Amino acid sequence: MNRKGTMMMAGKLYGVGVGPGDPELMTLKAVRLLKECDFVAVPKSGEGEGVAKQIARRAVGEEIFDQKQLVEVAMPMTRDPQLLEESHRQAAEQIEALLDGDKTVVFLTLGDPAIYSTYIYVHKRVQQHGYAVEMVPGVPSFCAVAAKLNISLAEGAQPLHVIPASYQGVEEGLEWAGPKVLMKTGRQLPVLLDTLQQADKLKKSALVCNCGLPDERVYPDLSLERPQEQAGYFATVLVKE
Repeated sequence: MNRKGTMMMAGKLYGVGVGPGDPELMTLKAVRLLKECDFVAVPKSGEGEGVAKQIARRAVGEEIFDQKQLVEVAMPMTRDPQLLEESHRQAAEQIEALLDGDKTVVFLTLGDPAIYSTYIYVHKRVQQHGYAVEMVPGVPSFCAVAAKLNISLAEGAQPLHVIPASYQGVEEGLEWAGPKVLMKTGRQLPVLLDTLQQADKLKKSALVCNCGLPDERVYPDLSLERPQEQAGYFATVLVKE
């Protein structure tokens, strides 16, 4: 039964990872669900607004995608806990209203829904309220970045560390043994590059901005070339060990 005390309907929420940018990296399952679903929920927030939708549109085909009923879900880019709590509550209620109508909803999320995804907060709320939910994995950005650079992420017994670079603790993380993935760099990139230089790791570091998107930029050795312009939201640094 759902939170309203009624028997479960056939409606179901799918959190679908669309990958980092290249529509050809979307899974067959993700494309199938987009073709079959009743509604497509699109996150509306910050610099990522519209990107997930455009990736899915190219993968499924404009003619098919444009016939879908789109639902914009406000997901503000903020760290204010009260604002986040309220936006997640409203988003869950918005999705649940569709599920109560016996509809299937595909909620688009960049990369993979299990890795630093805003979607997961809505997913957990809807699940706790008794609705059917399912996560559909997508290619994580750092896997696509490693492939773009033609390097492995980890080999043998090496641990792999995934670090949110816009939060505290980066300096400590750089001391850990094994390769490092520095995600969520965004506007913190100039500070991060200075930190890498001070830790004598700039030569071991590579950067890919907007991986798989038309304005992709690749910096295979940050000791030789550093981006002069703002990197933006979709920037991932790999520190090779």
